[in-house]
Amino acid sequence: MELTTEQAAVRDVVREFAEEELRPVAAECDAEQTFPEDVWDQLADLDLTGLTVPEEYGGYDADPMTYAIINEEMAYGMLSVATALSVHGLATSCIAEFGDDDLKEAWLPEMAQGRPIGAFALSEPDAGSNPAEMSTVARRDGDEFVIDGKKQWITNGKRSDVIILFAKTDRDDPGSITQFLVPKDEVEGLEVGKKEDKLGLRASDTTTLMFDGVRIPEEYQLTEEGKGLSAAFHILTGGRIAIGAQSVGLAQAAFDEALQYSQDREQFDQPISNFQAIRHKLADMQTKITAGRLLTREAARKKAQGDQQETAFAASQAKYFASEAAMDVTNEAVQIHGGYGYTTDFPVERFYRDAKILTIYEGTSEIQKKIIARHLLD
Repeated sequence: MELTTEQAAVRDVVREFAEEELRPVAAECDAEQTFPEDVWDQLADLDLTGLTVPEEYGGYDADPMTYAIINEEMAYGMLSVATALSVHGLATSCIAEFGDDDLKEAWLPEMAQGRPIGAFALSEPDAGSNPAEMSTVARRDGDEFVIDGKKQWITNGKRSDVIILFAKTDRDDPGSITQFLVPKDEVEGLEVGKKEDKLGLRASDTTTLMFDGVRIPEEYQLTEEGKGLSAAFHILTGGRIAIGAQSVGLAQAAFDEALQYSQDREQFDQPISNFQAIRHKLADMQTKITAGRLLTREAARKKAQGDQQETAFAASQAKYFASEAAMDVTNEAVQIHGGYGYTTDFPVERFYRDAKILTIYEGTSEIQKKIIARHLLD
């Protein structure tokens, strides 16, 4: 799992950016529930908003390992920004893999430069872990599609300019799910709901999207009718590797804070890092981080090899283990800080709140275990 010279250099650049640009504003953005748009523009300057855009359209076109490394380092700085960036990457991936040449040329060069911002609209109020039960419908009307329905838990829901939408073309047929591109500024009948007031990830905007007779031309259909759900799962495999990497980055940030605090904090006339209870916590935390990192990089390696079934299996393992490890590590980081860890004076309480979402979005831990078991037994 050794990194190439180029990958190590990318890691160092993104870690420096995370420490100098993300960490200093993270607490304020969390408290005010605001996204740092100036940071987003800096990401564009570093070509990080074009991670999944092919080079021919002005993108970075990062290999799977580099993509994982960047997500890890971004989450080390601020998970809300890492999440916004990875969802933008899901949107550009969909256009790059399923759009025709005209759509790619129309959208990817500018998205690679950070704006328009992408969103990925799959989940619904009554269709989360089972998207086949979605009720959003895209009905064909001549050379257009008319969209009605509601999407929920949409990252970049308010900030986004272009939405990758999944909808049925036949309300009664789960096998008719199709993928579409919806440009916000070009349509009427699209309403963005309120920004959710969340436990963590508070700087990232999460909203509902309501479609009421939204019309798009048939040219904005990305997949053949009925191929949308398989396309979503294919794209989400890469997304789960990113979430595994983000879990590792957040856990590493929490561990670093806890390690330093344990060496600075004194009780009974000595640093608390001298006590076996604390030393064992630190040992467990670092071991889980290392294991999560190795699983994530193994998934990235398999993705680079192109075996979709093995990649899906490895991605679920990485996402499941690393996200649960992030919960454990951030919890212990708070515990090591004691009462101070429960206050906003130290960042570990924010890490703890942020970590929970990693076990939920882009497939809950329970769904990941289902995928892993199916690979083993079916």
